[in-house]
Amino acid sequence: MTTATDNGLRVLDGGQLRLLRAIDSVFRRLADGWDAPEFRFPFLMQCRDLDMFDYYDNFPHLGLAATRLDPDRVAPLLAESDRPLERIPTEVMQPTGFALPSAACYAIYVELAGSALPAEGAMRTTLGTCFRNEDHYDGLQRLLGFSMREIVCIGPEDVAKNHLLRAKDAVQTLCAELGLDFEIEVATDPFFDKNSGKAKMQRLFPVKEEFVVNGLAIGSVNYHRNFFGERCGIQAGDATAHTSCLAFGLERWVHTLTERFGGTDAAVAAVESLG
Repeated sequence: MTTATDNGLRVLDGGQLRLLRAIDSVFRRLADGWDAPEFRFPFLMQCRDLDMFDYYDNFPHLGLAATRLDPDRVAPLLAESDRPLERIPTEVMQPTGFALPSAACYAIYVELAGSALPAEGAMRTTLGTCFRNEDHYDGLQRLLGFSMREIVCIGPEDVAKNHLLRAKDAVQTLCAELGLDFEIEVATDPFFDKNSGKAKMQRLFPVKEEFVVNGLAIGSVNYHRNFFGERCGIQAGDATAHTSCLAFGLERWVHTLTERFGGTDAAVAAVESLG
């Protein structure tokens, strides 16, 4: 049974955690088959790195920061406040250089900044804890903090686009094997300002497609063109690198598979039976 706490926080019980690990092992097998080595990145990112991607222009509503407290101001606050504290006021917070990212792939591009990749490009996968300051939360379907598995391609335009095609085929096959009735919906990636030239191009050539089960997006394929390659100075051969990624929200898969199979034990058995 899921234990609920406030503001989009949830605790996974043993069965749910087994299911999360089981489905993530399926995604890791995809990454292994595509020669995508796994990396573990810090939970925090520097604000300056996210700002390099125009993050605060396009995602001000999602932004969350990690800040230090001023110890000289905390003591008077505790003396004057009801305990336990419901909120910590901004007056006792120090300016911060660190943010909680809302997607796992940003750290990959920062780590590769200034790189000259081979002409065939490179692959990466990571499992990140991501954070989104949503206007509402809904069980495991919409969380403040959640797990995101991404498989990212950084390379020439044709290689990045081919990654999208094989990723899309792989997810369609997986959903069919698990008996998930899904739809593919074109989404407007909020990363690109809705008034920008990139957003207008996106309406002509969709760069984000979501895999939707019962109204819930459980994964997506995303094409960023050469945006991150330009901002981070990443080369693939003689050209600026293009990037694309396959992303999964793991807690959403736990929710979806539990509903599909009527419980976590049956869902784990179904996932582990996959070839």
